Amino acid sequence: MSTTNELWGRWLVVSWEQQYADGRVERPMGDQLEGFIDYTSDGNMTCMISRKDRARFEKGGQWNAPDEEKARAYDSMLFYAGRYRVDGQTIVHMVDISLFPNWKGGEQKREFQFQPDGTLALLARLEQGTPEARVSRLVWRRHESNEKGNAA
Repeated sequence: MSTTNELWGRWLVVSWEQQYADGRVERPMGDQLEGFIDYTSDGNMTCMISRKDRARFEKGGQWNAPDEEKARAYDSMLFYAGRYRVDGQTIVHMVDISLFPNWKGGEQKREFQFQPDGTLALLARLEQGTPEARVSRLVWRRHESNEKGNAA
């Protein structure tokens, strides 16, 4: 089975840490996450991660809530989707749509590692050469309903 085939299917988020060059460790959405990343056999991908304890809007609805509530909702979720390709131990996400508009049309490169416990780690080196240099490490576990080699 090829490496690409091993990626196919749905993976559930386990953890997300950012390890800074100065030794700091931050969890952008806290310790309790929910979300998934899907890789299909035809080269499509979708990633969605959120805080598990996302606050509901208290005033107004989806479009007319106060700016503070909209900002809190944005800060508690990450979403993007597009196509992907594998180059050695790097998976390249070619972004077609994203909650963060700056990613649209760009590429997100992740080193991937299959862990001995069956999880998948995706690592990205961010802002190298700056005081905010860090490695973002997301760990995923295969969704139990996936059959090996089949898309979710």
